[in-house]
Amino acid sequence: MKLSEFKFELPSSLIAQYPSENRDESRLMVVHKDTGEIEHRIFKDIIEYFDEGDILVNNDTKVFPARLYGNKEKTGAKIEVFLLRELNKEMHLWDVLVDPARKIRVGNKLYFGDGDLVAEVIDNTTSRGRTIRFLYEGDDEDFYKTIDSLGETPLPKELKRDAEPEDRDRFQTIYAKNVGAVAAPTAGLHFTPQILKRLEIKGIDIASITLHIGLGTFRPVDVEDLTKHKMDSENFQILEDTALAVNKALDSKRRVCAIGTTSMRSLESSVSANGRLKAYEGWTDKFIFPPYDFKICNALVSNFHLPESTLLMMNCAFGGYELVMKAYEEAIKEKYRFFSYGDAMLII
Repeated sequence: MKLSEFKFELPSSLIAQYPSENRDESRLMVVHKDTGEIEHRIFKDIIEYFDEGDILVNNDTKVFPARLYGNKEKTGAKIEVFLLRELNKEMHLWDVLVDPARKIRVGNKLYFGDGDLVAEVIDNTTSRGRTIRFLYEGDDEDFYKTIDSLGETPLPKELKRDAEPEDRDRFQTIYAKNVGAVAAPTAGLHFTPQILKRLEIKGIDIASITLHIGLGTFRPVDVEDLTKHKMDSENFQILEDTALAVNKALDSKRRVCAIGTTSMRSLESSVSANGRLKAYEGWTDKFIFPPYDFKICNALVSNFHLPESTLLMMNCAFGGYELVMKAYEEAIKEKYRFFSYGDAMLII
């Protein structure tokens, strides 16, 4: 398929700037693949679509405050450093993006807070990418506490606002556990302890994978021929317990639902020769777009994504291009909220 086939007009007013007051009271569009029916519900109604023996697989990655603001040595110029991934724990080496990039060169020292944290630029990686080394002599725990206190919640630039204290909680799933993401697995933001408890009482399993979401999630596709697009690699882990639980549901012909595109990509990146899930830890750059034969899941919860995004492409691959694009048309007409803090879609 071509990039232009995923273009649509999205009014900027529909990009949610803030989350709904209560996580589970965002809207939920339910799209039925077999009949083409589209229902308009509230997220807490999701329990009605699952039965005993079904399984939901979420992504338990935890977002860390990856956006740091500091100053350059000598000039004092204000700079932004976006932490992408830690390259070497002992040396505090990080892969980062910097802004303004033209002012930040190898050898520069960068100061954060009142000198609480100092970093040195040691390499250029891309036009905006740098490798930096934090010059920190305390222990690891203190280092990460310092990052946590100085860093800002890494809201996507599309929200066009500064992060606020409430974002620390709301741009995080309630089951976030393993630190490493620079963006939230947004489909999971709608879950509350009450929903998880009601699912458990109904006999529905909840399992977790971990995929640390990088900025590649938001990187625009810049080629018309989708076969030529390369996804950024992201680190993920599927534990044996999760693989066993998912395979039990598959063997029983139960519903297996990925909570979000990151969960789906992880599950589809670790399929055995006989079409079952296997435990795995490593990297995936899997790019899912139509047509695609899904091996593991037969249900997907996802937010409403931006035009021409790889996330929309995966939704179309799963739900069928025509049906999902029709659902998006209806979502715009019905004024659903889009993007990270927006409403949800269940495709079954």
